[in-house]
Amino acid sequence: MLTVLTNTLAFIFALGVIIFVHEAGHLLMAKFFDMRVATFSLGFGKRIWGFRRGGTDYRLSLIPLGGYVQLSGEDPGEVGDDPGEFLNRPRWQRVFVYLAGPAMNVVLAVLLVAFVFMLGIEVAAPPDIPAVIGSVRPESPAAEAGLQADDLIVAIDGKPLSRWEEARFAFLTAPERSLQVEYEREGQRRETIVTPIKVPKYEFGDAGAFPKLLPRIAGLFRGEPAEAAGFEVGDLVRSVDGQPIASQGQFIEYVSQHAGESVIVEVLRDDEPVELFVVPRSESGRGWIGVSLTVTSFQRFGAGEALIQSVRFNWDVTRQTFAVIGKIFSGQLAAKSALSGPIQIAALSGAAARSGFRNLLHLMGLISISIAILNLLPIPVLDGGQIAILLVESLFRRDLSLTIKERINQVGFLLIVMLMVMVLYFDLVKVIPEGVLPGS
Repeated sequence: MLTVLTNTLAFIFALGVIIFVHEAGHLLMAKFFDMRVATFSLGFGKRIWGFRRGGTDYRLSLIPLGGYVQLSGEDPGEVGDDPGEFLNRPRWQRVFVYLAGPAMNVVLAVLLVAFVFMLGIEVAAPPDIPAVIGSVRPESPAAEAGLQADDLIVAIDGKPLSRWEEARFAFLTAPERSLQVEYEREGQRRETIVTPIKVPKYEFGDAGAFPKLLPRIAGLFRGEPAEAAGFEVGDLVRSVDGQPIASQGQFIEYVSQHAGESVIVEVLRDDEPVELFVVPRSESGRGWIGVSLTVTSFQRFGAGEALIQSVRFNWDVTRQTFAVIGKIFSGQLAAKSALSGPIQIAALSGAAARSGFRNLLHLMGLISISIAILNLLPIPVLDGGQIAILLVESLFRRDLSLTIKERINQVGFLLIVMLMVMVLYFDLVKVIPEGVLPGS
């Protein structure tokens, strides 16, 4: 029950802030052009609270799943001679009003993520790490294809890449599809075919290859060999007895095989190499030094660098979003794996809130940029669809007929309803046991 409450409150907070900023963009741009704004509403349906100022009714409405700005004269059937009415203004001004909502979502996403980067956040893999394989899961598609630790992936399906994030994305969005992987091993260029398996329910691809990430000391157990040897939280394990370490599992396995033997562990501490001598004690015949490990890293930036990194992060999200949309329409990726509805977003919001407010802010940034992208798609009813209509009218230098506009908006509304039903079904498939829902 507590989890449901947390999910609901986090969802309302996250979506409320994002929608408020989006609709505020429309409002402020309309006010800038001296357009009359009839209503600014957070939520749909019945008005439950509000006030009037400057001719605008600012309100909270009953259903907290969106919001809207109602501009005077936006309905063609109600247009008069008032120059402040929406349809009496130049088309370029109307385009700017429609653009302002998504633009504010972009600004919000950049600022939220930048703020999180200034506070600092744990990341699973830094964005700039090269596409070097650190470990391969036994009997995985990558293992069956012959890929090994220290292989450098240079291209997938003929597309050159340099970062692990690019390789991860390629595997993730190609479940059960054969990929031609080019890689370098000991200076020689080689090729192989990798067919990622499909992860149940979510239908993402999993190749079983992991990046080369140095394990980090996350914690020390009191009175154990590691504490006596001088290990410190935050140390990056670089090598053991002269052998380079490429993964957390590799270090654990080496230590476990050398119980009672002195081993030399080289760590990076404040970017400086430090050698530590430790003798693993025997724990049921396996070596144990008393540390907990992680491959995540804590990243924190100053204000300027945080802003740069945030812009880069949001650009990567935008680029990958359009790549996913392209793969959905080409049939290379199931829509179920890529689309999330209110149930899934609420669950993610609740989980982020429980793990820390900065994680919730980070998720809000991700949702905000996603909403900006969605609203700019040329779907009637959405901002992008209205902009497309205005551009067509500008091209032909005359307004489309009222009948045509009504039909276009009806089609757009039907598409949005179908999309909502589809993502709700996908959400239910992900949370309800298999076999309960048809097609699950």
